[in-house]
Amino acid sequence: MAFDDMDVDTIWMDGEFVDWDDAQTHVLTHSLHYGTGVFEGARCYDTVDGPALFRWEEHLDRLFDSAKVLDHDIDHTRETLTDATLSLIREQGLASCYIRPLVYYGYNSLGVSPKDCPTRTTIACWPWGTYLGEEAIEEGVDVMVSSWRKHASSQLPTNVKATGPYLNSMLAGEEARRNGYVEAIVLNKEGNVAEGPGENIFMINDGELFTTGVSESTLDGITRDTVIELARDLGYTVHDEASIGRGELYTADELFFTGTAAEVTPIRSVDDTTVGNGSRGPITEELQQQFFDLVEGRLDGYDEWFLEV
Repeated sequence: MAFDDMDVDTIWMDGEFVDWDDAQTHVLTHSLHYGTGVFEGARCYDTVDGPALFRWEEHLDRLFDSAKVLDHDIDHTRETLTDATLSLIREQGLASCYIRPLVYYGYNSLGVSPKDCPTRTTIACWPWGTYLGEEAIEEGVDVMVSSWRKHASSQLPTNVKATGPYLNSMLAGEEARRNGYVEAIVLNKEGNVAEGPGENIFMINDGELFTTGVSESTLDGITRDTVIELARDLGYTVHDEASIGRGELYTADELFFTGTAAEVTPIRSVDDTTVGNGSRGPITEELQQQFFDLVEGRLDGYDEWFLEV
């Protein structure tokens, strides 16, 4: 969905609510040139008890941790960012939405060093459905292994959600789409599975779950962590620091992506090789249903993960 097609009109910028079309920055903004911003992607779900932010505190933790690594000094408290987000959702009448906080170095100088540039903070919210398409939730997606490799943590911090490194994700994803696939899988420098361009990946074999961890150059995803906990609560064995070879993708019983945008999306083929029976597998379906029951407020025992709007 294009922004022009959405009924949203306000963005929060450094303590002020501004009109959507006026939320602008200078063309010589440091982060525009060097990719020195950090960001988050969170969701507000329309639960049975009304709109609620899902795992907002964990998203704030990662935002502030990412900012610390890039030497950003966020001039706003967690409470301020939370209040701004809740106000945006309420004032725009959003029952459910995607939330994008962004922290970046602003306009002042254009040397590689950002030391003279101010840290700016913005928050935007808008309606956004399933990232890989509504039909993908039931039918799954066709993916390819990208020729691009995921950078190692010795090259760029892989535990940081920063803007610059997403060039890697863009290249991998666009390569896949040019070749007729919905999404990509990216290998790490050793040639093992890392993740998707914007998703973590799970493999299921013989009733057990395997997912790559931070040692494989993956982002420690919050949806990934959610699915791990849900799976264990259902009695499944989860190997959360697995090393998955490329060949194992082709022989897996089931594969699926997780992510704030992608939520839980089955993978039905890799490089034109059918995964399992070529449709959403039974364990994937069970975990997917459990996840959507959770975020819609129909599961007991997870109240601490929600902040009511």
